[in-house]
Amino acid sequence: MKMTIKLRRTLRFGLSAFLALFISGLLAQPFQGQATSVHSSAEHRLLLPPQIISGERATLAVLDTSGRLAPGVTVHFSNGDRVTTDKTGRALFVAPLDQKEISASIVGSNRRAKAAILSAAAASADAPVVSTAPKFVAAGDRFELRGKGFCGDADANQVLITGKRALVLASSPLALTITPPPEVAPGRATLQLTCTKNVSAPFIITFLELDLRADSSPLKPGEHRPISVHIKGTTGRVPIEATNLSPNIAEMVGGNSVISKSSGGSENIARVVLIGKARGTFRVAIRVVPTILRRH
Repeated sequence: MKMTIKLRRTLRFGLSAFLALFISGLLAQPFQGQATSVHSSAEHRLLLPPQIISGERATLAVLDTSGRLAPGVTVHFSNGDRVTTDKTGRALFVAPLDQKEISASIVGSNRRAKAAILSAAAASADAPVVSTAPKFVAAGDRFELRGKGFCGDADANQVLITGKRALVLASSPLALTITPPPEVAPGRATLQLTCTKNVSAPFIITFLELDLRADSSPLKPGEHRPISVHIKGTTGRVPIEATNLSPNIAEMVGGNSVISKSSGGSENIARVVLIGKARGTFRVAIRVVPTILRRH
């Protein structure tokens, strides 16, 4: 039996372009995005801006196992500071004055996220300026913008995508991690952001809808099983990474992790092939490989 699933996110916050295919059914799974991210033993995710400004405020976020913002989670910094996420699942903190780097972790976890600490001159701007942005974003994905002139308080930034407000998860004067509004349609979309009353120039990001198609019947040893990802939102070729999460059940043609580009055109399709090794449930992760556009 063939089954399909469109990568349209039903969870509200923090999901990314990662899809897990189970032979017994198709389930959308969360995956870490472009922001620095670490996991606790409970699989929470800490999103820390990768660059912050000495003595200035910044906002971190914690996501739970479902990709939702998690309130009441304590985060420990390497300089001894601690913050606890508020009811929105985020927390404000102030960067140290005398360090070049700081790390943070969720209390109870040994895994740490790091942020570089830069001088105030690095963020000086009359209005927000975006220097790097992703070319493609899967619908429902969180994504990152780099630049300067942003607000360290996440809610002081207003990010509009085709006129609809997006959610800023983590922020600093140099970086924003954003979840687009759920109603964003596949295709080119205009983004514009405001910090207090200062407005950036508009720019374009292409949002994609991924439609995963595969035969969900049991895989047999020696059988070649094609998996296809149909892409809506662009006729351009999109880099896709497929990762075999069940190497004991199947092999993937080309290796355990394969990066390839979709076909492009009106039927924009990326394909991978599995070869059965043993009968059983297998999982394949599919994600859009980030392509970063530098803006001047």
